[in-house]
Amino acid sequence: MIRRASLSCAAVFTAALAMTGPGRSETSPWADCLRGISADAEARGVPQGMAHGQLLGVASSPAVLSATQSQAEFAKPIWAYLDATITEATIAEGQRKLAEWADTFEAIERRFGIDRFTLAAFWGVESGYGKVLDDAAIVRPVVQSLATLACGDPGRSSYWRNELIEALRILAQGDVSPERLTGSWAGAMGHTQFMPSVYRTYALDFDGDGRRDLWSTPDSLASTANYLAAMGWRRGERWGNEAILGESFDYALADETTLRSHDEWRGLGAGAISPSDTEGAATATLVVPAGAGGPAFLLRPNFSVILRYNTSLSYALTVAHLSDRLRGQGAFARDWPRGDRALTDAERRDLQTRLGAHGHAVGVIDGRIGPKTRAAIRAYQGSVGQRPDGYADVALLERLRASP
Repeated sequence: MIRRASLSCAAVFTAALAMTGPGRSETSPWADCLRGISADAEARGVPQGMAHGQLLGVASSPAVLSATQSQAEFAKPIWAYLDATITEATIAEGQRKLAEWADTFEAIERRFGIDRFTLAAFWGVESGYGKVLDDAAIVRPVVQSLATLACGDPGRSSYWRNELIEALRILAQGDVSPERLTGSWAGAMGHTQFMPSVYRTYALDFDGDGRRDLWSTPDSLASTANYLAAMGWRRGERWGNEAILGESFDYALADETTLRSHDEWRGLGAGAISPSDTEGAATATLVVPAGAGGPAFLLRPNFSVILRYNTSLSYALTVAHLSDRLRGQGAFARDWPRGDRALTDAERRDLQTRLGAHGHAVGVIDGRIGPKTRAAIRAYQGSVGQRPDGYADVALLERLRASP
């Protein structure tokens, strides 16, 4: 769970780092935090004085802290996230990029086994095919963003601290100039939005200029393919497919974890809408993100690799579906329950709290409806005689509130 920092705004969020020499004795929490990060960075190989120089004068950004509370892939209904990301314009632009960079995509496919449509989908979802990289209203200095989070987000301070030190190591290596090291509020960089630690491990120089540069299209796409291959992407396989469920289908089977063969799923009343989509696929899990009122999906192992990039089901399904649209497939056969009102963040947290009080563990109370919360919902629904489809809606919350 990401929480707002509890230290005072006057002391932390607007203070600038003041380290002008060894005799200086600034003692604000902000300055003390950055001094500690500077020392840790030097201990991990950043040249002496470089970390100090990069952090000197850096001020906290309240806008970055605010962004931790409003991640669209966790807050929006899944259909709203899909609709906002996959448009006719997005598809058309992606197909233009596939043609423009055809030779690069072909070379990456040969080397890594990641198909071009999947790579283009990551590119489109992460940065609008690079469009946001030039948008000063969106991109921010990575060092400032990560410093803000490392010193102002106590819930994940160690994670952000490590990412900041990795960003300083990238600068020390010389692949990117300080003024070019820009990214999202969370410090994700380049065309496909790598965090600094991922950059350090998986970034490649694919265009041969001697630098691992995620602001270069070939380097960025090849680095993404390198990461996906390392995470276990299965060459020649797809992410999965939409499924159609029989009238008497037992929704308790859609538990997102149980692998069954496609023949087994068909025998249970869950078959692929297009049987040809299952060719070459041994097993799949079943998920119904919006319950019985929305589409169902048979997910293969490659879908789990997409989730390694971003753990949001909305995000992963958007990448998966955009890849299909780019290869010429149509929209989902079954629509989403668009008339349903989405639960607010406070309502989602209330739902999780009440499920826990009824003995159904949801993990962290964070307002995110993930696999553990959906499993808890299915368990609760089954215990009260409802269809166990795992869907978090207003009716479910009202029933929980009315329960003793």
